[in-house]
Amino acid sequence: MATVDLWGGVECSIRRVHDDFSDQTRLSGHRQRLSDLDEIAELGLRKLRYPVLWENVAPDSLDRPDWSWTDERLNRLRELGIAPIVGLVHHGSGPRYTAMDQPSFVTGLARFARMVAERYPWVTDYTPVNEPLTTARFSGLYGLWYPHSHDSAAFVRMLLHQVQATKAAMLAIREVNPAARLVQTEDLGKIYSTPRLTYQADFENQRRWLTFDLLCGRVTPRHLLYGYLREHGATAEELAALEEAPLPPDVLGINYYVTSERFLDERLEHYPSHSVGSNELEHYADVEAVRVAPLELAGLRNLLLEAWQRYQLPVAVTEVQLACTREEQMRWLQQAWDAANAAADAGADVRAVTVWALFGAYNWDTLLTRDGTYESGVFDVRSGQPRRTALFRMVQQLARHHSYHHPVLHGAGWWQRPGRFAYRHFQSA
Repeated sequence: MATVDLWGGVECSIRRVHDDFSDQTRLSGHRQRLSDLDEIAELGLRKLRYPVLWENVAPDSLDRPDWSWTDERLNRLRELGIAPIVGLVHHGSGPRYTAMDQPSFVTGLARFARMVAERYPWVTDYTPVNEPLTTARFSGLYGLWYPHSHDSAAFVRMLLHQVQATKAAMLAIREVNPAARLVQTEDLGKIYSTPRLTYQADFENQRRWLTFDLLCGRVTPRHLLYGYLREHGATAEELAALEEAPLPPDVLGINYYVTSERFLDERLEHYPSHSVGSNELEHYADVEAVRVAPLELAGLRNLLLEAWQRYQLPVAVTEVQLACTREEQMRWLQQAWDAANAAADAGADVRAVTVWALFGAYNWDTLLTRDGTYESGVFDVRSGQPRRTALFRMVQQLARHHSYHHPVLHGAGWWQRPGRFAYRHFQSA
């Protein structure tokens, strides 16, 4: 049986909505508690997705960085024997003096990345930009995050700048540390639809690979979305530069949530108004596929195998988190662990499963657009100090022994029970 490791992660999104910045590490209180790292060490985790974010280190200028917080945290992680996977931008658009739609995002992130590598030459794992495709969708297509655009041209430009910045950042880092590795994260689900919207589902199922395809030099004139990218502003020279000098990830980081698989339906009367979006041709509802009967979802195991078969690169599950009860959080983690190990047993090179949002997450129920609710993680921080939840013992046992047994794990999660269905897909529609 293949051995899959257990990693951890600290939710650290810095999102900008107009001129308002929101920092998850400040909301959780993690920025004020160095002792959080000792709590993480008690879990037995030896690798941690951790922020060294451009917006925090150099909020006003790259000429005036403040390393005090990151010096203290990274040095403590090193003392504890925990290897950080350093993130440089996490759902952000960079500091106020740049943005994803500006060329300075690429050059600025490359400069910042080199500064980080020079200051912490012992760090070997990096995620320069978390989920470029997802961030470009939310900022460029849906207008939820800065710079609040709503068109394909903005989406393509933001995606390209993030990919170009990732490549430039890793090249700069490797000038300092040639052994540095790129752990590239992206949400990976699958899209289903009514027969009428098959064309849109097919497009989105191709689009979900674009971050990895661009980095791997696969977007040639023969690529199914090459024409789409060119039509919406990508130049032939930009795409050729990525094709001719690819920078494939050392690990494909697959983020998978209960909402990652989606269903599209043009019959708007069956769905709430907030689920309705559009392309250039028609309006349709976009809802969680897990809520639609009688769909059968691909699931994490099959998506990991799909990514492995497409790229033949090591994969890891880089975010596992569920906003729900302790029991359901335990079931979700166990099933992700089982899926990753099953994919490894089926031949995929699966490196790890990452317990995300160790200190919980804020406002994801509003997609970070306004104040929402807090979801706990391995720790609950609502009292101002991290309190260990039922997940703590489970994570500790998985990290140390690669197994955990508890009666609650024998039950089905809500995502598997018949009561989850809110919509019905009629095949004859």
